[in-house]
Amino acid sequence: MLLTLSTTHTPATDLGYLLHKNPDRPQSFELPFGLAHVFYPEATPGRTTAALLLEVDPVALVRGRPSSGGQGGTLDQYVNDRPYVASSFMSVALSRVFGTALSGRSKDRPELAAQPLPFSARLSVLPCRGGEAFLRRLFEPLGYTVTATRHALDETVPAWGDSRYFTVTLEGHVRLGDLLSHLYVLIPVLDDDKHYWVGDEEVEKLLRHGEGWLAAHPEREQIARRYLRHRHSLAREALERLAGDEAPEPEERQEARNAEEAVLESRLSLNEQRLQTVMTVLQESGAARVVDLGCGEGRLIKALLKDRRFTEVVGMDVSHRTLEIAQDRLGIEKMPDLQRKRVQLLHGSLFYRDARLAGFDAATVIEVIEHLDLPRLAAFERVLFEHTRPGLIVLTTPNAEYNVRFTSLPAGTFRHRDHRFEWTRAEFEAWAARMCERFGYTARFLPVGEADAEVGAPTQMAVFTR
Repeated sequence: MLLTLSTTHTPATDLGYLLHKNPDRPQSFELPFGLAHVFYPEATPGRTTAALLLEVDPVALVRGRPSSGGQGGTLDQYVNDRPYVASSFMSVALSRVFGTALSGRSKDRPELAAQPLPFSARLSVLPCRGGEAFLRRLFEPLGYTVTATRHALDETVPAWGDSRYFTVTLEGHVRLGDLLSHLYVLIPVLDDDKHYWVGDEEVEKLLRHGEGWLAAHPEREQIARRYLRHRHSLAREALERLAGDEAPEPEERQEARNAEEAVLESRLSLNEQRLQTVMTVLQESGAARVVDLGCGEGRLIKALLKDRRFTEVVGMDVSHRTLEIAQDRLGIEKMPDLQRKRVQLLHGSLFYRDARLAGFDAATVIEVIEHLDLPRLAAFERVLFEHTRPGLIVLTTPNAEYNVRFTSLPAGTFRHRDHRFEWTRAEFEAWAARMCERFGYTARFLPVGEADAEVGAPTQMAVFTR
């Protein structure tokens, strides 16, 4: 069975540092069930590909084990698809051969290990119990472009139809450690089988390799059941622990933290300046239908409804409580019918494709992305730029350089304790450039708030046009 990992990051040969495997030297590793070989079919600065070839020895695998009963059972142990398809054997090989990369670490290139890069992963033969639709439901929410080619049972006998085996290519802008974790967990999920006994330690493996993405995955229940070989007690434990890890922060605590940030920025009237700058951009664009992603308590929506140029205004947020506050503050229930038809509040995640978000002239993303960890940011990028794909996107985020001007903010800390990052102007512009290149937009940048000659404005804005 064969897995290839390719990148066009420049220089692409950095993949050798990330995998801790020298492109100039093929290597082989003994595993309990066979041999794993690592080699590089191509290694140039423009494109580098690493291959993991796994040779499973079915005879060595079952030698010395008692038969499950009868000659048929013994024959089935020796004659099967295990040496030829990606399965839990591949997951074990990934952890043994690429263990450091799987953990998200790199001794020589730590900054690259933490950075999303363009990757393509190809599995030559992948069993998919559930078909292509299930395959896509597993990988597309994680931000991958999926290409799947189904194999016939026998090309010489077309009447037999298609098999459950696919050649699959995954393409995405992702950290290498996340890509390997997704493969480690989801390959045996698609196969719906494991070659070893599943016990309590498998729950720990699932939670460890699913950290940061599994709890929010729409197929998490199916993933847990299949990964744990349908052992219901283990799957229930994993799901309960996932729910506990990802439980929404109590509303009172979240509101208190939001208040802290508001107090920090209050002397600048920064929120009002943000809203006014966004309004000006939208008014000048001629947009009529606007969706506010991560709308919070509806302050921008309220401003938009006052301007009749905006014929439809939709807000989406993941928090039920926040949407209730927005509904009360907007007074939707008391609005005249014509006004009420212009506004809609939606509950939903920003990480998954949602047909309700399609077709808008403009989307606003105000102080949202800094709350997302990198795997979720990658998923949100595709939701926003590829699937929602409005003609105009207005996006704001804090300028990290300006933090030194907040005298009450300890050095090295973020403005809000829930922020996962805060970017400098150069980092923000580099991210925006990648979005433009990947998704066919152009971007211009505007300061929000009074600009400081040394550190810039307190908030930075990108206006993307398709």
